[in-house]
Amino acid sequence: MVNYRLLDPEKLEYLTVATVEELGNGQRKLLDIDGDPIVVFNIAGGYFAIADVCSHDNGPVGEGDLDGHAIACPRHGARFDLRTGKALSLPAVVDIPAYPVRVVGDEIQIGLPLE
Repeated sequence: MVNYRLLDPEKLEYLTVATVEELGNGQRKLLDIDGDPIVVFNIAGGYFAIADVCSHDNGPVGEGDLDGHAIACPRHGARFDLRTGKALSLPAVVDIPAYPVRVVGDEIQIGLPLE
């Protein structure tokens, strides 16, 4: 899987997905962007976005329990780093996509790869 946070910003299109008022500390927002499930988090004022899909069984991961910058898949417990999408524990061995997030004014935007 791809960590889109590592892409050249010139190869990204930023899409507004919420305002800072809509996504308070400790909250998450589940999105569907052109058929791709994505979840955006506010962790202590830092914003992170990952694909809402567990690489172990393609189930949703976005509603899992948070522990710092890690999320546990609610189905089988695989853990992923919100900052990078890196698989942190079995049964997942493949990373999931992570997206860059920026705040412009009061808008939270995620970077999606240009096609």
